[in-house]
Order: sequence, then C-alpha cells, then structure tokens
Amino acid sequence: MKILAGVVRHIILLTTGSLVLAPFIWMVSLSLKPPAELFSSSFTLLPEHWFAVENYTKALTAAPLPRFMLNGVIVCAAILLLQIIICAPAAYALAKIRFAGREVIFGMVLIGLLIPHQVLALPLLILCYWLGILNTYAALIFPFVVSPFGIFLLRQFFTSIPDDIIHAARLDGLSELSIVWRIMLPMSLPAVIAFSIVSVVSHWNDLFWPLLVVQTQDFMPPSLGIVTFANAEAGNDYGPLMAGATLVVAPLVICFFAAQRWFIDGLTAGSVK
Repeated sequence: MKILAGVVRHIILLTTGSLVLAPFIWMVSLSLKPPAELFSSSFTLLPEHWFAVENYTKALTAAPLPRFMLNGVIVCAAILLLQIIICAPAAYALAKIRFAGREVIFGMVLIGLLIPHQVLALPLLILCYWLGILNTYAALIFPFVVSPFGIFLLRQFFTSIPDDIIHAARLDGLSELSIVWRIMLPMSLPAVIAFSIVSVVSHWNDLFWPLLVVQTQDFMPPSLGIVTFANAEAGNDYGPLMAGATLVVAPLVICFFAAQRWFIDGLTAGSVK
C-alpha cells in the first residue's frame, strides 16, 4: 500500500507540476519560432526553422526592453529596502516587546493581509495625484513600503528566537534597534530571503498599479513595457513578444533557484516551535 500511495502521490505532483510549467514551456517555444510556425496545425515544441536570434533581437530593439528591466530593478530594490527598514522593527516590536494594544495591532496586520491591493488603488491614486508624484518612480514605490505580509512573516520568525538572546544583548548595552539590525535580522536570514523573493516577484510582475500611474516609457516596469510590443494595426508580433516575456521572467527564475533552499526554510521555520 505504501508503494501504491507513493506512486499515486508522484503522479499527482508530476501532473500538477506539468500543468503549471506548460505555459512557460510554450512561451519559450514560441520565442524560438518564425511567424509561419506560430499558428501551425501540427504541435511541436522545437521549431523546424530556428528564429531565436531574430525574435530576441527584435525584443531588445523594437522597444527599450533593457530600460524597462532597469526600471524594474530600481523599483523592486527600492521597495524591498524600504519594506525591510519598516517591517523589521515593527515585527520585532510585535514579537518581543510587550506593550498595551500589541495584540490589537497584530490583528490589524492580519486584516491588512486580507485586503487586496486593488481595493486601495483609487484612494492611493488620488493621494499620488495630490502629492504630484504621478509618472515617477515614487508613484511606483510609495504605496508598497509597508507590507503586512512582511511584518507577519518576520514576526513569526522573530517569535521563534529565544528571549535569552535578546536579554543578553540588552545586558551588553545594545539598543532595541541595534538588536533588530545586528542580531534578529542576521539570525532570520531565511525569512528575509523568502520575503525578498515574494516581494520582488510580486512587484516585478505587477501590471495593475503601473498601468494607473505611469504614462511614459521612461518609468515603465517590465510588465507594462511588454505591452508596448502590441501593435494595433499589424496585430501582435508574438515571436518577439514571447521572447521579451522570456527575458523578463528569466531573472526571477534564476533568483528563485539560487535561493530555493532559503526560501523554503524562511516560509516554514516560523510555523513551528
């Protein structure tokens, strides 16, 4: 029975994994094909005539894709840095400092996890208009500097760190902020890496918010920049479009595989004591 259960489990996992990977594999396949083969009636993953150089060259030149990716790096890095600066002390306070209303504030953080960002889009858009930051990097960064998920994840990890370490640091004369940056964060590196991957992937792929606040290519992130491959008159040039999408997704895939072990540890370590 154990062998049969293992076989069934692996079949389910392989089937689910194949369904998840199928769109990405098809995207890469289309990025290698010439236009004549894109809508061919015969199904083939590899092209009969390789058109990769042409597609990827056009993806990099037809629109300023390197500029879009640089914008994505700037925005994602700034958001992540500000999120860690804000979320780490907040998570430490909720995990290790006793004060009146702590549970109420933590409950508000949990409520924040349940609210989709799209619900707040209109008031945030009006606020950005009042501040005069539309069509700037600030408009792409400002709404995301506080992350309820980041506070929750780091708080759960900080809770698993023994209080004796905190008491020893206080006896050595460290301030509470010094404890956060010099002790808690280094000990919580898996959680920080896990949160970093979630944050970067979320904002690198975000299309909804940039579509509202960005009007010029100078500030377009990759997700919005890919849309510029569409041509209303000639239709979509799907080969370069898929090539551009592959180039945009590739950095995320590489980063995830490089930090996969820490990512899993960071999401699971704070769940049990």
